[in-house]
Amino acid sequence: MIDLEPITQPPARTALPGLSPQELSEWLTANQEPAFRAKQILDWVWKKKVTSFDQMTNLSAALREKLAAAFRITALTHAKTQGSADTTRKFLFKLHDGRYIESVLIPANPALYGEKSDRRTLCVSSQVGCAYGCKFCASGLAGYTRNLDASEIAGQVLAAEQISGERVDNLVFMGMGEPMANFNNLMAAIALITGPETLHLGARHLTISTSGLAPQIRKLADHPQQIRLAISFHGATDEVRNRIMPVNKKYPVAELLEALAHWNSTKKQKLTLEYILIKGVNDDLEQATILARHARHISAKVNLIPYNTVEGLEWERPALSHCRAFQDVLKQAGVTATLRIEKGHDIDAACGQLRLKQETAEGII
Repeated sequence: MIDLEPITQPPARTALPGLSPQELSEWLTANQEPAFRAKQILDWVWKKKVTSFDQMTNLSAALREKLAAAFRITALTHAKTQGSADTTRKFLFKLHDGRYIESVLIPANPALYGEKSDRRTLCVSSQVGCAYGCKFCASGLAGYTRNLDASEIAGQVLAAEQISGERVDNLVFMGMGEPMANFNNLMAAIALITGPETLHLGARHLTISTSGLAPQIRKLADHPQQIRLAISFHGATDEVRNRIMPVNKKYPVAELLEALAHWNSTKKQKLTLEYILIKGVNDDLEQATILARHARHISAKVNLIPYNTVEGLEWERPALSHCRAFQDVLKQAGVTATLRIEKGHDIDAACGQLRLKQETAEGII
């Protein structure tokens, strides 16, 4: 397995939400416009969330025409929303090249997890499809198409706020794709998401999830921002991880744990090990014992998630009683372990399902 570079995209006007303040200032200067207009334009895009250049009323008509000729005002188009009984909402977005991605807006659940009642978490995609082929995931069923650029990643947050009318105050890069395989675009998007002139969301409210790309984990550990890290672990031994996560053959458990030890040497945030419980695959209580040993070694908490059924895949979720028994093994070993009953189960909230259905219906895949 190799870390993939972006596939060349069809020509398109640059999306305005992908420009940094400096890039926009440079563009304005090159087009005989005062650089201070950059702050006004960014305010219209990120704070007021306008969807038309004509709404930028403190700009001259000539400048608005220049902007419209040079840029798209949005990076993606809202195609569909699925609502869940638990108020989770899945957004399907269409990209400029006709492909689709998903984001999921998840409400807090104070009764179960002690979360702030008004917290809204957005699960963000980083690629169209995925090349890493985790056997239980819908994202890679149709293969990998391309990386998302910075505007398409950050634009999901902007679009979710436009659609919902709510402030997104927590982000998890756990949607379609492997974020760490799109590292440069991901970090450019994070600069937009955390920038004071753009979304201005604190880095501590951002969590990047990876299937275990050890070199990129080390690289992120050395980045100055205090971004949180979650590992899609899903198997405590190489034998189990190899069965369901091909990435483990390149970066086996021992190498992954070494990278996480480096993370702990540079970061204050506690690591999270995400562990989807799959019946008869990785839910043996012996796996729980080994998982507890790993978690203690790297001072990580464990987030247990019963498998969310994906149409076309054979896997099943264990009985809730067995999930609790798995959790008890971790707790008895002194590991903080949360059992999260997956939200959005009635709207195909597992990553990639809605996109897969849409592109299949359109004959794209």
